[in-house]
Amino acid sequence: MRVLIINTSERMGGAAIAANRLMESLNGAGIDTGMLVLHKTSHSDKVHTVGKSWQRMFTFIWERLIIWANNLFSRKNLFRVSIANTGFDVTRLPVFKEADIIHLHWINQGMLSLHNIQQVITSGKPVVWTMHDMWECTSICHYSYSCESFKNECGNCHFLRFPGNNDLSHRVFKKKQSILSPARINIVTVSNWLASQVRQSTLLKGKPVTVIPNTLSLSNFRILNKVECRQALSLPDKRIIVFGAARIDDPIKGFPTLMEAIRLLIQRKDFQSEELHLIFFGKTKYPQQILPLIPVSYTDMGWVSQAEELSQIYSAADVAVSASLYETFGQTLIEAQSCGCLPVSFGNSGQADIIRHKENGYLADYQSAESLADGIKWGLTEGKEWVSPEAMRNEVMTKYSGKVVAGQYINLYTNLLASKL
Repeated sequence: MRVLIINTSERMGGAAIAANRLMESLNGAGIDTGMLVLHKTSHSDKVHTVGKSWQRMFTFIWERLIIWANNLFSRKNLFRVSIANTGFDVTRLPVFKEADIIHLHWINQGMLSLHNIQQVITSGKPVVWTMHDMWECTSICHYSYSCESFKNECGNCHFLRFPGNNDLSHRVFKKKQSILSPARINIVTVSNWLASQVRQSTLLKGKPVTVIPNTLSLSNFRILNKVECRQALSLPDKRIIVFGAARIDDPIKGFPTLMEAIRLLIQRKDFQSEELHLIFFGKTKYPQQILPLIPVSYTDMGWVSQAEELSQIYSAADVAVSASLYETFGQTLIEAQSCGCLPVSFGNSGQADIIRHKENGYLADYQSAESLADGIKWGLTEGKEWVSPEAMRNEVMTKYSGKVVAGQYINLYTNLLASKL
């Protein structure tokens, strides 16, 4: 069996990390798996690129240009939507022709156009599509927020400067519908919450949906000595909260809500400000907007990509917080658990698959800074006494190890190939 994973980037972004880890797990299980990307960062012979560098740049710019023009040259929401108007015909490539299973992941920003997606679907090969956000079941947005138009028909899109009945979102919706409605594709979602969105959507309603979580390499993420990690990272001897995201200042990640929760902890005299320390890691485009919000001492770790350093950070911390408006899965939560660090998060979306309230973490009331503060307090006091780090790690191993997740995908692939015979 040969599997080809298609994703825009090899390692940049949550979907890329998940796809890369899955490739490694499948190869480890004896499945010949390669990856096709626009942006390659390693020297792995398992990872292939499509197009020339100027072509890859062109497809990215052309899509953004069309969105920009439709918004009458406003940059607002420029990267919150994708229209898949340009991309590459990957069906002509040898790696595609040699594959038995085509496994799509995040293919936006110039990787595949809607026409290219149709070429993949009609190639005659079984197609699995793992969703890492909502784009497949909406028209153009990656997360619909409170909008439920995708359950009927998209239009009057609040991401567009001049929404209307026949706006860009409506036109793309119709194109998507003509391609996806008759398509034989097998949808995989990384959480039950995301599966529920798919089943309610017009574009994907009736398609087979399987819930398979992201995987984590337990050999890379480990429980380390807390004191030694703090010394290695030059961290103070305080109660430490950790927060990580690809983009710290992305509004969807809820950094201001976390800051409000920390302020409440101090105002309520649960802790003195001198007792608390914040670690955060990830990219920050506008540090001048977020740094003044922080009411306690902090350490900015910047972009962290190495599992060993992440293990040190999580092992040094007492509580890992996700304040996102939504999470399709919650990768940082299982990373924290695998290192013995208690997670605290809202329970409105994919996080609820990972955290059982007050058993292996804390699920706060949605978008409530006060409830989030309660969760942090619990994690820093009662929780650390009640929840065993080793028990958290063992559960991650049982549910999210490469062997377990690869096995679920292999079963899916095998059934799809058998149904072709």
